[in-house]
Amino acid sequence: MPPRLSGGESTNATLRKEGLRDVLSPDGYEIAWTRYQQFLVDKLNQLTSQTKDENTKTKDLLIKYARDPNHAALFNYASAAHNNHFFFETLTPDPTPIPSTLLSHINSSFSSLETLRSHFLATADGMFGPGYVWLVKRTQSSFNERMKLSILATYNAGSPYPGAHFRQQPVDMNTAATGVTADMSPTGYARMMRGDEGTNQMDDRLRVYGKGYGTGNPNAPPTPRPPPQEAAYSGTAGSFGAYSATTQNTNLHPESRRAPGGAVIEVLLGVSTWEHVWLRDWGITGKRKFLEAWWEKVDWEKVFARSGFGSGGRR
Repeated sequence: MPPRLSGGESTNATLRKEGLRDVLSPDGYEIAWTRYQQFLVDKLNQLTSQTKDENTKTKDLLIKYARDPNHAALFNYASAAHNNHFFFETLTPDPTPIPSTLLSHINSSFSSLETLRSHFLATADGMFGPGYVWLVKRTQSSFNERMKLSILATYNAGSPYPGAHFRQQPVDMNTAATGVTADMSPTGYARMMRGDEGTNQMDDRLRVYGKGYGTGNPNAPPTPRPPPQEAAYSGTAGSFGAYSATTQNTNLHPESRRAPGGAVIEVLLGVSTWEHVWLRDWGITGKRKFLEAWWEKVDWEKVFARSGFGSGGRR
């Protein structure tokens, strides 16, 4: 049985037969949704068959294993399957007007719907490589209560969810400077991710190279590096891995298991920039046109329902 979306069997049958008008042809839809999603689900089933995770929901799997390097493949397939499903769930062959309450919040955060569209599509078009661009709602936005919505990009199988921020993959490692250096300590990395004021790598380099680093004093005694056995496990127990303190704390809600600097957000909308989604129908140079066509098929009712802005009854 092919993977299905929540729109009902008639909608699924129509999409398989006709594709998504003006966005994906039947063949394009077959590749981007049916075949690709089935591939991801089959791989995920193979990895979890006859294990305690056999019946675990995909989102729960990706959050559970985001901190565990030993289950990187399981995380990747779970996150990719969830992201692709989320992307297709927000598409509709019959778009409806955006609810006024959601539009009001978009205007507060981006000044206008057109500004959001411009920034969102420019971010997706500018991504050099596969990934997703997300519209997210910050549930903790004390720095500016008016700006509850923002744009977030993730690469490859990176996840936007707070509980998986160690695998967010928010930058293209080939084109962006991350600030991470080989001599940076786990503590220095955590400070950099939190965005602490005054953070730099000098104290980390002093720790590695000794007090003479940067002073011109070659006679200052160096600080020795940790033994290889210790270096291999440096920072693991406290920050990353199956045995980290956060992972072992069963009292924490999964969404609270955040990496340093991780924001508390809810994901409302996402678009895939993976080439297999748009290349079949739009060609090598057609990414921008695909994104513009995709925007016209966004199910804003679905986005509004995810936002929680209508909980008070207003639309």
